[in-house]
Amino acid sequence: MLESSLEDRQREQRLVRTRAIVAIVFVILGLGVILARLYHLQLERHDHFTVLSTENRVKVQPVPPNRGLIFDTKGVLLAENHPSFSLVITIEKVSNLSETIAELKHLVPIEENDLARFERLKRQRMRFQPVPIRLNLTPEEVARFAVDGYRFPGVEVHAELIRTYPKRELTAHVLGYVGRINEKELTRIDKGNYAGTNFIGKGGVEMAHEDVLHGKVGYQQVEVNARGRILRTLESTPPAPGQDLYLYLDIALQQAATEALGDYRGSIVAIDPRNGGVLAMVSNPSFDPNLFVEGISQANYDALLHSPDKPLYNRSIRGQYPPGSTIKPFVGLAGLSLGFVTPRKTTYCPGFFSLPGQKHRFRCWRRGGHGTVDLELGIVQSCDVYFYWLANQMGVDKMHGFLSKFGFGEKTGVDVSGELSGLLPSREWKERARKQPWYPGETLIMGIGQGYFLATPIQLAAATAALANKGRFIQPRLAHARRVPGADTATVFPMVSHQIEISNPSDWDIAIEDMAKVVESQRGTARRIQSNDYRIAGKTGTSQVFSIGQKERYDASKIAKRLHDHALFVAFAPVEDPRIAVAVLVENGGSGGGVAAPIARRVIDAYLGGTPLPIPEDAETSGGD
Repeated sequence: MLESSLEDRQREQRLVRTRAIVAIVFVILGLGVILARLYHLQLERHDHFTVLSTENRVKVQPVPPNRGLIFDTKGVLLAENHPSFSLVITIEKVSNLSETIAELKHLVPIEENDLARFERLKRQRMRFQPVPIRLNLTPEEVARFAVDGYRFPGVEVHAELIRTYPKRELTAHVLGYVGRINEKELTRIDKGNYAGTNFIGKGGVEMAHEDVLHGKVGYQQVEVNARGRILRTLESTPPAPGQDLYLYLDIALQQAATEALGDYRGSIVAIDPRNGGVLAMVSNPSFDPNLFVEGISQANYDALLHSPDKPLYNRSIRGQYPPGSTIKPFVGLAGLSLGFVTPRKTTYCPGFFSLPGQKHRFRCWRRGGHGTVDLELGIVQSCDVYFYWLANQMGVDKMHGFLSKFGFGEKTGVDVSGELSGLLPSREWKERARKQPWYPGETLIMGIGQGYFLATPIQLAAATAALANKGRFIQPRLAHARRVPGADTATVFPMVSHQIEISNPSDWDIAIEDMAKVVESQRGTARRIQSNDYRIAGKTGTSQVFSIGQKERYDASKIAKRLHDHALFVAFAPVEDPRIAVAVLVENGGSGGGVAAPIARRVIDAYLGGTPLPIPEDAETSGGD
């Protein structure tokens, strides 16, 4: 019995020792794990956690650059920046967004369009980025929020520079405007370089030269407290401001051209033939670009969008019109250069032209005809029959090849966004676009600038400048130079040009003198704009808005105003040393000689300092092109 008790005690002691050993092993292993973890956290991961700690109190903030200013050729400010205050919300700092907005409405007015913009921008930004809920606060609203702002954590007044256009409607189609970056633009911009800014060029020069005007974003490291308030700036990289832009545009001439166009819908483009600089570019009617900078109201936008006068439409670069008789000097020059006519070679104009073997009559604007006509008379009196005859001799292929040298049918490359190419028709184009063959009658009407032929006012001005230069075609430009703010010198944009070659260089002089006689001859269609101060070379034109039947007569008094012919005129002056080339397009103006030519004369006078020409009251009813 005693022996059995001793054996149990020994077994129990062994069991206790075993358990103690196991416990010690587990304790040692546990300590080892803890020590290993401490080693990992304190030594191996030291840098990582140091960065996390720093980032909890240090924020990197973008510093947007100031946008470059825009000046005209004489240094007149056309686009500037002024301070504007916005109410912004940083989402991650607001505990209850809906309640915060409801309370804010009692402090400052917040409209439905403000909320809609806020929701749209909120989806585009990170939670730590401020989102504007009310733009353009008044000084009273800023002061009111300053008093009660402590009640709205995560809400603050944000100051930024906003674009302003002091010339308003006068420069809208030239400069375009800046506006809030939309979702489509976010996909193509460098998001890093646009951090901290909400604006981008939306049209005109602002969009075409966005890379020059925008600048480079800067950054600053700031220390913040637990509430996100900035305590101090630790490090900063200043932004590089956008460069200032200097244009060829003469704002005084722009004003004079706008006044010359008056209430007409249309366009005026004036170019310096010596360098391709765009001196004026008017599209009427226009709009106030300041409305778009911080977001136009839906009512105002609808009014502009649905206006029958299309004020948002830049007619200078997007308006595509049949050039009408303004194309005749170029067709005549083609006939000379390609050897189909000589200056004295004639044809007879009975008031119509028919293709051999056909009865269809292609009419001249003078129903009784011009009689025997050579190239000079064909241009001076704008005889359609002469150019039907000449176009029929050349054919569409040669005519297309020659006119394309003057830039018809392709964009000029002017530095304004949105330019269209017009249309210089050809056999290939019609087969491709219309799935139809080219007909001989279409060659005839192409010879007088009608039919499928379409040109923009900027194309007409550039081509006229090239003719004035005797074949030197210079790409039109608005921007002359750019300058870093504070720098002593500016960088001039390069001039792009090429020479249009013709078989006989003296043919340039023939075409130019014939255009001068359009103004100087007693039989010229633009004789009423002749100046005693300098010689003007020009060409009138009209383009039909709708077709007229074979036996019908165009009577402006019996049709609606918007169905009247468009009036056109191209010109340059002085003839001996051209300093300005002008293209005028007056929608539904009727008479090129009676309406468009006097407008061009007023523009030329304003630039060259000539004696102003009164516009006759019977302008639209005068005869001829």
